[in-house]
Amino acid sequence: MKPVLVDQEAQAEVRAAIAYYEGQRAGLGEEFQTEVEHAIQRIVQIPPLLPPYGNQGLRMFVMRRFPYTIYYLELDASIWVAAVAHQRRRPGYWAHRKP
Repeated sequence: MKPVLVDQEAQAEVRAAIAYYEGQRAGLGEEFQTEVEHAIQRIVQIPPLLPPYGNQGLRMFVMRRFPYTIYYLELDASIWVAAVAHQRRRPGYWAHRKP
């Protein structure tokens, strides 16, 4: 399995979502974090099988419980997570990011 490199801005997105959900209900932020971790584990298991996004080689994992999508790129030696983006806010705001 390839190692996962998470973009710094994607890490900040996860932290912000955790804080938001924790503010909604105690423990919900931790549940979100667990869902993200499980999603990344799934991405590592089947990186080329998830749906493509755009024409730059990116792929996406749509989270089920929370309205977020993880956008990633499979590189030769690793998997780069470009964004953990809310599905209804500012579409494509992260598209300028590069591994």
